[in-house]
Amino acid sequence: MTQTQALIEEAVKKSGLIWVQGPTGPSRALWHVWHEGAAVLVGGPGEQPLDGLGLVDGGTATVTVRSKDKGGRLVMWAARVAEVPAGSEEWTAAVAELKGKRLNAPDAEGLEERWARECRVVRLSPTGDTSPLPDGSLAAEPLATPVTTRRAMPAALPKLLRRGRR
Repeated sequence: MTQTQALIEEAVKKSGLIWVQGPTGPSRALWHVWHEGAAVLVGGPGEQPLDGLGLVDGGTATVTVRSKDKGGRLVMWAARVAEVPAGSEEWTAAVAELKGKRLNAPDAEGLEERWARECRVVRLSPTGDTSPLPDGSLAAEPLATPVTTRRAMPAALPKLLRRGRR
């Protein structure tokens, strides 16, 4: 194992999220597991969204791994994308690992069946190529959404809050 492969494996194993950017769409934070030399993730209805990234079998993606404790970028690497066919031996082994890391699943007993029926399991295997880390911020405009969370504070709110403390 080369130093680059060891760095990628160790960083991905310790990080709870990886940032994945496919050929299309923005980079997206995804939860994953490291299994048999690749980052494995699941996406689809009821899971994390993979649509819009362009992750297709045989395609490529760029993966950025951050430090779990400091949050800074550790390594950016190129990945080969492989969709794992549902029901195969490889799928069964990958899903067993993923199921152990899936938090708050609404249907823990039927999770594997739902994933086989509705979701995609994708392997991101390192090609061995890494990219230099950028010098500046990679902050981007938030994606457009009809949801709003911020409105002007009502003028009477500070007075009401002070009154509740008495």
